Amino acid sequence: MKTFMRFSFVLFVLWLFFMNADLAAQSGRAMTFQDVMQFRAIKSPVLSEDGAWVAYAAVPDRGDGELIVRETKGKTHYSVERGAKPKISADGKWVAAELKPPAEKLLKSKKKKPKSGMALLSTGTGAVQQFQNVKRFIFSNDGRWLAIHFYAPKEENGKKEGGNGKKKGKRKAGTALFLRNLNAGENIEIPYVLKFAFDSTSSYFAYAVADTAGKNHGLFVRELQKENAPAMTLTSGQNFIYSNLQWSRRKPVLAYVEAEEGEDGKTAPGLLWVWDAGVNVASLAIEPNSLPENWIIPSKNHLSWTRDGNRLFFGIRPKKEATDSNATQNGAEDLYDTAAILKKKEVDVWHWNDPLINPHQKKIWKKMQDTTYVAVHHFDSNETVVLGDLDLPRVIRPENPNVALGITNIPYQKEITWVGNQNDIYRVDLRSGARTRVAERLRGAPVSLAPGGNYLVFYRDGNWHLHDCERDLTINLTAQLPVPFYNEDHDYPFPAPGYGVAGWVQDDAAVLIYDKYDIWQFPTDGGEPLCLTGGQGREKEIIFRIRKLDKEKRFYQPSEELLLLAYDDNRKTNAIYRCRIGAAGVTKIFDKPKRLRLLAKAKNADVILFTQERYDEFPDLWVTNSRFKSPKRVSNLGAQLRGFAWGKAERVEWRSLDGIPLQGVLIKPGNYQKGKRYPVIVYFYRFFSQRLHEFNQPVVNHRPCFPLYASNGYAIFLPDIRFEVGQPGFAATKSLVPGVQKLIDMGIADPERIGLHGHSWSGYQAAFIITQTDIFACAVAGAPVSNMTSAYSGIRWGSGLARQFQYEQSQSRIGGSLWEALPRYIENSPVFFADRIHTPLLIMFGDEDGAVPWYQGIELYLAMRRLGKDCVFLEYRGEPHHLKKYPNKLDYAIRMKQYFDHYLKGEAAAEWIVKGEAYSGK
Repeated sequence: MKTFMRFSFVLFVLWLFFMNADLAAQSGRAMTFQDVMQFRAIKSPVLSEDGAWVAYAAVPDRGDGELIVRETKGKTHYSVERGAKPKISADGKWVAAELKPPAEKLLKSKKKKPKSGMALLSTGTGAVQQFQNVKRFIFSNDGRWLAIHFYAPKEENGKKEGGNGKKKGKRKAGTALFLRNLNAGENIEIPYVLKFAFDSTSSYFAYAVADTAGKNHGLFVRELQKENAPAMTLTSGQNFIYSNLQWSRRKPVLAYVEAEEGEDGKTAPGLLWVWDAGVNVASLAIEPNSLPENWIIPSKNHLSWTRDGNRLFFGIRPKKEATDSNATQNGAEDLYDTAAILKKKEVDVWHWNDPLINPHQKKIWKKMQDTTYVAVHHFDSNETVVLGDLDLPRVIRPENPNVALGITNIPYQKEITWVGNQNDIYRVDLRSGARTRVAERLRGAPVSLAPGGNYLVFYRDGNWHLHDCERDLTINLTAQLPVPFYNEDHDYPFPAPGYGVAGWVQDDAAVLIYDKYDIWQFPTDGGEPLCLTGGQGREKEIIFRIRKLDKEKRFYQPSEELLLLAYDDNRKTNAIYRCRIGAAGVTKIFDKPKRLRLLAKAKNADVILFTQERYDEFPDLWVTNSRFKSPKRVSNLGAQLRGFAWGKAERVEWRSLDGIPLQGVLIKPGNYQKGKRYPVIVYFYRFFSQRLHEFNQPVVNHRPCFPLYASNGYAIFLPDIRFEVGQPGFAATKSLVPGVQKLIDMGIADPERIGLHGHSWSGYQAAFIITQTDIFACAVAGAPVSNMTSAYSGIRWGSGLARQFQYEQSQSRIGGSLWEALPRYIENSPVFFADRIHTPLLIMFGDEDGAVPWYQGIELYLAMRRLGKDCVFLEYRGEPHHLKKYPNKLDYAIRMKQYFDHYLKGEAAAEWIVKGEAYSGK
C-alpha cells in the first residue's frame, strides 16, 4: 500500500511538473511591433568542409545583425557585428563575411548608400580584420588564398581617390584587388582588376586588368605554389578587354574572351582563347570563320568546361546592325525636316500577330540584347559546333560527349498570352549539331537528360515517357502502373503536372521518378519498375523525397543508400528515412513531431547540418551524423521566445459544404484558457495545414504576424481551400466557412468576433467571400482582383505578360475566355455583388503593383462608396505588389492591427477608421 502511495505521489508530482511547464510555456507578455522589429532570424548558414565549424548571420527584421561562428563539437564561438553571408575556407581556418554598413548610417543616407565591407575571422584565435568597400571576395579551393576585390574609392571634391577605378568616358575600368596569402598574412596589391579567378587546383590565379586610360589592359597569371613568383603576362593590348575567365576543372587550362573596347564602352566581336599552364602557351580556340555568317562571340558571355576538360561551351549571337544616331547635327535645324522631327517620335506599335505582346518585349529587351546561343568546341577533333540559335534558344550544357537537350517555346510564343508557356524538346547531336524533336507542346519543361546522354525522360498527358536517343524510340513508363503520376491535388484548368524526376543511376541504367508519395526506379533496358519505398508512402500517406546534399553529384551508384526527407500528410510532420537503389523498402532513422530541413553535409566528414521547428520552437541549427545519432544544437536564437505568450498550434478537421474532408491549423492564443471564446483572424491562400509545425518568423510585412496576434489574445486559423474550375470564389466559401463554424462549435471562436485576411489571390477570395456570408465582423483584402472582366484583359506590368492565361488556365481557374465563359467572370467578381456586402472592408494596394492592377481596388472601393458600405482603401505610393519600404510596411501592419482591434476586440476606433485622412499635399 505504501509503495502504491509513493508511486501515486510520484505520478502526481510529474503531472504537476508537466502542467506547470505547459502553463509556463503559455504564459508571458504580449509582443509589440518593437519586439517584432528586433526579433532575429538565421540567414545564410554554412558548414565547414571538415564539419568542425558552422557560421551564420543572426539578422533582425530591422537593425544591425551579427555574424556568429561556432565550433560544432567544442564550445568555442565568435561573433562579428554586422557580419553577413559567410564563407568558410576549405581548411576551416578562416571565415570571410560581408560587413554590412550600420543600419543607422543606411537610414540617414539619401541617394548614395554606403558600400559593404568584409570581415576576416581566424577560427584559431578569433581575431578579426576588416576591409572597407568590398564588392566581392573568394577563397581558393585549398583555403590558402583569399581574393578581395574593392569598389572604386569614394569621390572627394569631384575626384576619386588615387584614380583607381575612375572611368574615361564609358570605358570599363577595374578596381583594386588584394590577393591575400592567409598563412603569411600578407597582401599582394593589384590595381585596376576587372575580372579574376582561381584555378581548381589552387595553383594559379588569373586576373584581367583594365586601367583608366585604356592603355595598359592585359591578362595576367600568378603561380601560387611558388614563393614571391612574379605575375606572368598572358596577353596585353591597348583598349582590349579580357573577360569570362574560366578554368578547366581537370587541369590548369584557362579559357577567356578577348575583345577590343571603344571610347563609348562598347566592345567589338570577341575571340576565344585558351591558355595551357603546362606548356605556357595561349592559342586561339575558335577561328571566327568557323561560326555561321554574321554571328559573333560577344564579350559578355558564359564559358563552361566539361568535367573531363575535353569540351568547352560558349555563347554566340547574331551581329547587331548599326542604328542611326539621334544626335543633332551641327548647324541650323530645318524646322520642317520631316525625318529629323520623326527621330524624336515616341510610339509603340502593337500588332495583332506579334509573337510577344509589346509590354513583354519591353520587359525582356535588355536581357535579349545580351542573350547568347550555345556552341561547343571539341578539343579532341578541334571542331566547333553550333548547338543553339534563334529557333532553339535554350540548350542545356551536358557532361556527356554525345547529346545535349534543346528546349524552345518559339512556335508557341503568341499563345503565352492565353495558354502560358509551352515547349518543344529536342535532342541535339554534339558532333554535328543535328536536331531531333522528341516531344511537342509540353507545359513548362518537364524533361531530364540522363548523365550519359543515352536517354531522356519527359512528362506528358499524365505519364512519364522514356526516349532512347540512339534508337530514336520512345516508350511510356508509367501508364501500366496502378498508381497515378500526375498531381493528385491539381485543381486548375490546365492538365495536371507530374511530381518530377528524382535522379539517374550510374551508366544511365535507370531513372528515378516520384509519384505523390513514393519513389520509383525504372530500368532503361525495359526491366520491371521497382518502388524503392515499397509502397509505404501511399499506404501510410507519407511523402518521400530524396534529399541530395552533395550539389556536385550527377547520378547514384547501384545499391547506393539514399537519404530521404519524409512528410506525413496526416500528422504534418517530417521524418528522416533511408532506402537503397535496387531494393524495395525504407528504414526510419529520425522522427519527431516537428518540421525538419536538411541544409548541408560536410564535404569531408560525417556531419549534417539541419533544423527542427514547431510553431512554438525556433528553427535553430543542429548538427548530427548520417544516422542522426545524438544531435547537437549549435545556435540559440530560440531563447528569443522566452517571456512571450507565444501560443500553441494544433490541427483542426472539418468537411466542406460538399462533404469534402479538409484540414487546417488553429493557433491558440498565448495564456489560453479552456472554455473562453476568443477573437479569431482567418488567414488563408490555398493549402495551409502543412504549416502546423512551421515556425512563424516575426517580421513586419503585409501579412498578420502570428505570434504578435496570438500574444495579444487572438486565435489564428489557417484553413485549407479546395478549389473548383469555373467557380473559384464560391469554392473558397464552401471550404472556409464550415471551418470557421467548426471553431465556433469547438468553443474557441467568438461568433461575433471573427475577421478575415487575404493578400493577392486570397485577397480576391476575401473580397468575394464577404459577398456570400456575413459571418465575419471585418475583412482585410490586400491587392484583390475585384472585377474579373476588366482584369482579364489587363497586363501584369511586372512581367509584361497579359493576364488572360491566368484566368483561362492558371490560378483564377475560370477555364475559358471572356467571350466563352462570360457568366463565370461575372459570377466570380466581387464588384458585381458589392450590394450584398455587409462586412466592414479594408483594401490595401501599392499604386505600382505589377501583378494585380491597383485599379482593381479602386473599382471595389468606388462600388462600396456608392452603396454607402463601410470601406477604407489604403493606397501606398510607389509600392509594388508586396510593400517594400519599411515605413509603409510598418504603417500597414499597425493599421491592420488597429482595424482588427476595433472590430474584433471592441477597442476604440483609430481616427482614420472613422474619419479617414484628408490629402495633405504630400
